Amino acid sequence: MQIAFTTTLPQEGFRRLNGHHLYAQPEEAEVLVSTFDYRVTRAMMDTMPNLKLIANFGAGYNNIDLDACRERGIRVTNTPQPVIEPTAELAFALMIDVARRVAEFDRAIRNGTGQPMAVMNNLSRSLYGKTLGIIGMGRIGQALARRAVASGMHIIYHNRHRLPEEIEQRYDAQYVDFQTLLQDSDFVSLNLPYTPDVHHIIGKPELGMMKRTAFLINTARGAHVDEAALVEALKSGIIASAALDVYEHEPAISTDLLTLPNVVLSPHTGTGTWEGRIAMCECVTDNILAFVANEYNKMNIVL
Repeated sequence: MQIAFTTTLPQEGFRRLNGHHLYAQPEEAEVLVSTFDYRVTRAMMDTMPNLKLIANFGAGYNNIDLDACRERGIRVTNTPQPVIEPTAELAFALMIDVARRVAEFDRAIRNGTGQPMAVMNNLSRSLYGKTLGIIGMGRIGQALARRAVASGMHIIYHNRHRLPEEIEQRYDAQYVDFQTLLQDSDFVSLNLPYTPDVHHIIGKPELGMMKRTAFLINTARGAHVDEAALVEALKSGIIASAALDVYEHEPAISTDLLTLPNVVLSPHTGTGTWEGRIAMCECVTDNILAFVANEYNKMNIVL
């Protein structure tokens, strides 16, 4: 099996592929290991006549032209399991950071622009006792809920479909409609996959429904949020603050976001731990080996 890569990845995660032709030339490849930040277009597939499988390195797959894959009969897989805990971990870290103003205080101390240490200076907000609204209560959303519950937070969520009662009971989570979630949450976290029907799910009207003290957390996809509307909401105090790991036009980040004091920024690193990257490589390996063995029931199949 001829395997090509779009991106250099940790080799230790691919040891079980020894015996296959790793790092083949793209035009010869039967398998393409693509990463979530690399566009796999129709034109690219036209140069790869032998391509049978795109083993995407990431849970998302909006970097791949799925229509072109359908036309060519190309299988597509992803790596959903290894991304769960790292992404939820970062979402929770961003919640703590933005609420307790960790990055803001760090900048102020280093720049000498902060307030003096005093009882009523440098106040922030606690997570304890607050309501976390999770939009997209899938595996990552539930992993975030587990962390939030341990910190004494109340969980409400909105999904396209309500979860089974036993899962709700596990997190003492309440299913609410979208508008109620926006109105009642102290923290709103986006944890849903990107599809065209949720493009700008958070825009000017939705931001206007949120509490003026609310925090928006996005570790999902940048296009979930109308970034121009978010900037205006942050400037005008419509919401208190935001913490973002993803951006609407990434890798570009708007100048406004870079200069606003009430936003915490992370460079799309939700899954970016050494442990997570190697686990994702292992999952890609599992998908390729199952494909070679025609064991499709063992693959994380997108298409």
